Amino acid sequence: MNKTAKAAVLTAPKQFELREYPIPEIGDDEFILRVEGCGICGTDAHEYVRDPFNICPVVLGHEGSGEIVAMGKNVAQDSAGRPVKLGDKIVTCIIPCGKCPACKNTPARTNLCEACGIYGLMPDDDTHLNGFFAEYIKVRSGSTFFNVTGLNLDQRMLVEPAAVAVHAIERAKLTGLLRFDTVTLVQGCGPIGLLVMAVLRTLGIENIIAVDGNDARLEFAKNFGATHTFNFTKYEKFDDLVKDVKAAGNGLGAEFAFQCTGVAKAASGIWKYIRRGGGLCEVGFFMDGGESTINHHYDLCNKEIAVVGSWVYTPQDYVTTLDFLRRAQGIGLPLEKLITHKYPLEKIAEAMEMNLSMKGIKIAVVLPAGEGQ
Repeated sequence: MNKTAKAAVLTAPKQFELREYPIPEIGDDEFILRVEGCGICGTDAHEYVRDPFNICPVVLGHEGSGEIVAMGKNVAQDSAGRPVKLGDKIVTCIIPCGKCPACKNTPARTNLCEACGIYGLMPDDDTHLNGFFAEYIKVRSGSTFFNVTGLNLDQRMLVEPAAVAVHAIERAKLTGLLRFDTVTLVQGCGPIGLLVMAVLRTLGIENIIAVDGNDARLEFAKNFGATHTFNFTKYEKFDDLVKDVKAAGNGLGAEFAFQCTGVAKAASGIWKYIRRGGGLCEVGFFMDGGESTINHHYDLCNKEIAVVGSWVYTPQDYVTTLDFLRRAQGIGLPLEKLITHKYPLEKIAEAMEMNLSMKGIKIAVVLPAGEGQ
């Protein structure tokens, strides 16, 4: 392990600097990962474009994985109780504060922690190596993390976004509306929407309607289990799209819908696709996408729709996600094809622009094996 590490620092919107920092010392409850790769999330892209969180300068990257190259004496097992050692492959989860009402009173819902930390969304400090768009990252005391040795790098880079999808499904289950024969609808066929479809397929749900404005992504959706696909840009009238979607749902529409776009207009329209007695899970708004409008009589009350929101994930969801990845592979879902483009750390700006172009699905930054050693 070298004494220094390169990191891509976002210093201002659309401005990266490749800086070199000392690899920090670690405490007894900390360890250092040599980063192997990290996917680009939509949140990363928003931060790249306009710094909505006001955290620049920052080392982004939270969909990453790496290898333990140094560890404190108290680091013995991951957050699921699985032993860890030098050389193991690791993914990180959230850093709950342990002090707020959510942490103290609802430990199974630490995703609602008032001061929850996430690597890759932490402002720069004396550690510097706080995100996965770097050669190394320091994992601090109090972090949740998981040993994913045995998964290849592409699979490991999909754990974090897959956990978002798993958490959304777990929230949807609370409505009691997901069954083997449930007619489901997924609006938004980006990485999260596609992974939601994949999780549904591993549950045995085979009636999946996909709605998006990109034909290439709708083709991907077919590989992930979509039985009906609709490109909303091909319709002059929204009512005609609603009519066709309802026809695909036995003339009634979807029994349950997942909104995965982060677009306010889409959030308003999805209610029209859902039949009476159906349900909705809002997955897409991790950023402020603006206000959306519904007709509370026709869209909500008259249909008696059950609605849940979904916010990132819990450490418990990561355990389920690892099982999901195995099940998805077992039924032949091509999860690794989601990663369509890979870039070196030095070309991270190009990777961000590719993400914004929507010409791929999941864009990743990958470091050469052994870089920095």
